[in-house]
Amino acid sequence: MHQKKNYLKIGSAKDLQGGERAFYRLLEMFPGSLVWLTFALIVFGSIFFPFETVIFIIVFDLYWFLKTVYLTWHLRASFKKMREYLRIDWVQKLEELDLKDNPLGIYDWKGDLWHLVVLPFYKEEYEILESTFQGILAANYPKHRMMIVLSGEERRGKEAEEIGEKIAKKFGGSFGKFIFTMHQDQPGELAGKGANETWAAREAKEKIIDEAGIPYEKVVVSVFDVDTIPSPDYFARLTYAYLTVLRPLRTSFQPVPFFINNIWEAGAISRVMAFSSSFWHLMNQMRPERLVSFSSHAFSLKSLVEMNFWQTNVVSEDSRIFWQGLFTFDGDWRVEPLLIPVSMDANVAETFWQTMKNIYLQQRRWAYGVADYPYVLYGFFKNNKIPKRTKAYWILHQFESWWSWPTNSIIIFLTGWLPLFLGGRFFATTVLAHNVPRLTSWIMSFAMFGIITSIYLTIKLLPPKPLSVGQHKYLFMVLQWVMVPVTLVFSSIPAIEAETRLMLGKYLGFWPTPKIRKGIQKVVFGA
Repeated sequence: MHQKKNYLKIGSAKDLQGGERAFYRLLEMFPGSLVWLTFALIVFGSIFFPFETVIFIIVFDLYWFLKTVYLTWHLRASFKKMREYLRIDWVQKLEELDLKDNPLGIYDWKGDLWHLVVLPFYKEEYEILESTFQGILAANYPKHRMMIVLSGEERRGKEAEEIGEKIAKKFGGSFGKFIFTMHQDQPGELAGKGANETWAAREAKEKIIDEAGIPYEKVVVSVFDVDTIPSPDYFARLTYAYLTVLRPLRTSFQPVPFFINNIWEAGAISRVMAFSSSFWHLMNQMRPERLVSFSSHAFSLKSLVEMNFWQTNVVSEDSRIFWQGLFTFDGDWRVEPLLIPVSMDANVAETFWQTMKNIYLQQRRWAYGVADYPYVLYGFFKNNKIPKRTKAYWILHQFESWWSWPTNSIIIFLTGWLPLFLGGRFFATTVLAHNVPRLTSWIMSFAMFGIITSIYLTIKLLPPKPLSVGQHKYLFMVLQWVMVPVTLVFSSIPAIEAETRLMLGKYLGFWPTPKIRKGIQKVVFGA
């Protein structure tokens, strides 16, 4: 199927020729151009139309307040649902399933279904991998029905091979199947996670699954960042979802990523960024129609093979695989929220400034997912079988997402004051000018009520406090949320850079987030 749709493997305009290349470049330029046009219009309006610009800013602030209320409600609902799911015995629910008419031919989940876990790694140390494998071993699921493929990078050299062999010696015999491989760079690849995990999945398919003659629809693939520690219920919950959703071969399964493995070691800004990202993904679990796969995700091996695996020439392969599915299956592809968490590392480095740099680079890499937008527009243009309603929904939703990330916090916290300084002496003496700061401050103060939910969830989601950390740290976990405006603006700046680079054709490569832990902290997923 994928062989008939050559546009599925486009990484950038450089992969095309002639008019098609020029058209794709225009699509790449669109998001960044709109961001800069927005800022230019606000400056222009502040100078020549200060009254109208102030009204726009006030209306925008009101919209942001209402959106905050809406998202906070979804966040609370997601957290409540996740706690319910964590109290469920998913193995027991599997035992109670009636599988006599299962369309996948899986009549005994213990004997017919396999889980393949793909774990690519690069510069991570042994202790990071060890904690991940310990987390997988703690799963409430039969380990003899798991296949693990661990894939290092050949360009790291002998050190990666030694770490992989050490992991294989300690953990390899604990699973039904285990292989360790070293990814070798291939022509046309972008050095990054997508290339490694595609290599690893192909190795597992050829050396384990094909040799054993296992039907692809009876293998569920989970790809993890190498610092990912799954909830003990993850595999049982995933199995239950796979066996009960309406169209399992047209579905991706998404857990909730929490960046809390080393949260007690992280600085205040890093903690706010980590929790904010975690809350965003948790909140989106209650909006499955908007979900796009992120980081750790899962689907049938049959679907993955039909999509020709992950793209190896893009930075954001985790979200790109969603669009590959949407195009491969002519719009018949969706994400099923699992409402079960997996935990990953917050940004921690040796120094404060290195941590800030790493946060910036990670945010820029995530924001470079905007490269998906021209891919989406181009794919919709090429594929006439996708329903127009589906196209319209995703075009508008993705447009709002990629415009709001770099612009919203800048408009709210910075440009709102421009008309007062650029609007001229006459505007500065008006009643509206005198009351704008007070009015916008009131709106923002009411909007900050969402912080109360953030504080509550922060305390509920914290892993057990290490003995080396004092009780006073709990107070800092509360006070840290006064930094929200700073982190919002900080998040916008790398997004502006990412979209500007795409606009100018200065394409980014993959930047792997360094994983540094001063101590291994135990994460407990409690209900």
